[in-house]
Amino acid sequence: MPTDSYSLFTDVIGLITLLFFFASWFGYSLYAHYQSKRRDCLVSIMHQLRLAWMLRLLKRDNRIGDVSIMANLERSSLFFASSSLLIVAGLFTAFNYSEKALGIISEFYLLAPSSRQEWELKVVILIVIFAYAFFTFTWSVRQYNFGSVLVGSAPMATERGFTEEERDAYAIHMAEVCSLAANQFNYGLRAYYFAMAFSGWFLGPHFCIISALIVIYILYRREFRSKTFKALKRGRLASGEHVT
Repeated sequence: MPTDSYSLFTDVIGLITLLFFFASWFGYSLYAHYQSKRRDCLVSIMHQLRLAWMLRLLKRDNRIGDVSIMANLERSSLFFASSSLLIVAGLFTAFNYSEKALGIISEFYLLAPSSRQEWELKVVILIVIFAYAFFTFTWSVRQYNFGSVLVGSAPMATERGFTEEERDAYAIHMAEVCSLAANQFNYGLRAYYFAMAFSGWFLGPHFCIISALIVIYILYRREFRSKTFKALKRGRLASGEHVT
């Protein structure tokens, strides 16, 4: 195959792979969001459990345990936000080792070695993915901060001047803010999963496509079919709260 034709062929394959990767990521995200409104999944079950938590929170005056839970949730987002920054910094240093990395990849006899420009483009895309994850996790942290403020300003169980309808509405608002924070955390984790799939492209486009399909399968199983989901669903029913 002539060099020009081969270069055009690889460019087309690369474009198709890139489009498939992002279509898989955003397509699954849209599918999961749509299904969470129509059927039980981890997202919908956890929201109902958070609502049950907030309804019970308003019925007690001692909320030290609730504050501790909020702090633990916030720390999880902070951990991944910090990790994202470290990964981005590490990826920037990868530009200095392009030639060495290409030499290692070229030893895979089934694969044609990438050009330096292609290698650096893939690194840039990974940087963008983890930068997105960083902003997503930090937004999750802020939303958990907002949720903590709502918990702190929640009326006490013995406090007068609030009707039951007002208390229920306040619990719904607290649960919604916590669920929004949890959703942002979930989006950040999903970016990590698909970043792992994208990393397969350093070995070849077919590795990236297969990895993306595997990631979609793993995410689907965990969000809609996992034993954890089924256990949480039973816990939701046992909690006795069915407010949506």
